[in-house]
Amino acid sequence: MKKLLYGMILVFSIILISSCSREADNTENSNVINEKTEQKELIMTSNNDNVRTIYLAGGCFWGVEGYFTQVRGVVDTDTGYANGKTAETNYHELKQTEHAEAVRIDYDMSIISLEEILLHYFRIIDPMTLNQQGNDRGVQYRTGVYYTDDKDLEIIEKVFEYERTIHGDIVVEIEQLQHFVLAENYHQDYLAKNPNGYCHININYANAPLFDEEFKKFTEEELKENLDELSYAVLRENATEKPGTSELNDEYRKGIYVDKITGEALFASKDKFESGCGWPSFSKPILNDKIDYVEDDSLGMQRIEVRSNAGNNHLGHVFNDGPADKGGLRYCINGASLEFIPYEEMEKKGYKDYMILCE
Repeated sequence: MKKLLYGMILVFSIILISSCSREADNTENSNVINEKTEQKELIMTSNNDNVRTIYLAGGCFWGVEGYFTQVRGVVDTDTGYANGKTAETNYHELKQTEHAEAVRIDYDMSIISLEEILLHYFRIIDPMTLNQQGNDRGVQYRTGVYYTDDKDLEIIEKVFEYERTIHGDIVVEIEQLQHFVLAENYHQDYLAKNPNGYCHININYANAPLFDEEFKKFTEEELKENLDELSYAVLRENATEKPGTSELNDEYRKGIYVDKITGEALFASKDKFESGCGWPSFSKPILNDKIDYVEDDSLGMQRIEVRSNAGNNHLGHVFNDGPADKGGLRYCINGASLEFIPYEEMEKKGYKDYMILCE
């Protein structure tokens, strides 16, 4: 397996501070391979304990791998052949051994959840088609999710149930991994080496939001009129509320936390924990593209500021002193920047798609 330095966001040489203070043309694919977003990435070497693995079959593995190498939080990939009739195979024997072309995906669970990985997966496959994806036909092109950790099965089944509400009956396999045979070297990172190569997937989707949304927009004058003084100071002027003063410190009901201005979903209650710092604390964003990261050298400290993506509003800072079992990060967020939406009200208020990420 390829070894990489990974972790697509977050904290370089950070000083710990206890306060918050479906078909696509080849041209499209060649434009996105190995490209980074314009936002400056803040890199750290992730803890190996954060790495989880899932195996996904979605038709030709060149495109599936090409897509997931663009997803923030994916730290390594390998193409191979999964769950056939034999322990060994190769590309020319797939019809006989009935292995599926699959991609091993290693991801940092402090940055991206398995739920988010699977939501990406379903956006690039046709889950209604048996033994075919795009122009490729045959049992080796079937769709499937193969797991090695039994704890992942509950999450996989939850996401599959959600997808059934969208598609109806689906023909994607769910199986424990039995075999994974590494594909030949020329199949590894194929589209990175051959940017104009064949691909049945629009890889640009990896850089697009998972959900179609419209966010509220206001002028600064409207914000000053409609926001309380503290919320305006925090969100628009980078202020920090006093520790222990937010009513959200003690809010642990099931639901989501959204940007008080735009309504953008930012954090899920299942990722909230008591840190003792005096501000609401989370182990990760609800989706990894919801937060932007900015170097903050103010007040004589080196910190990483976190801002909402849609509104570019100040939220707080992120530190690497969070609970190890949750990935080790602590998003220290001003309660004045957030609005809490209880789970029971999410569908009515337009957050139905996010309910799967709260369960």
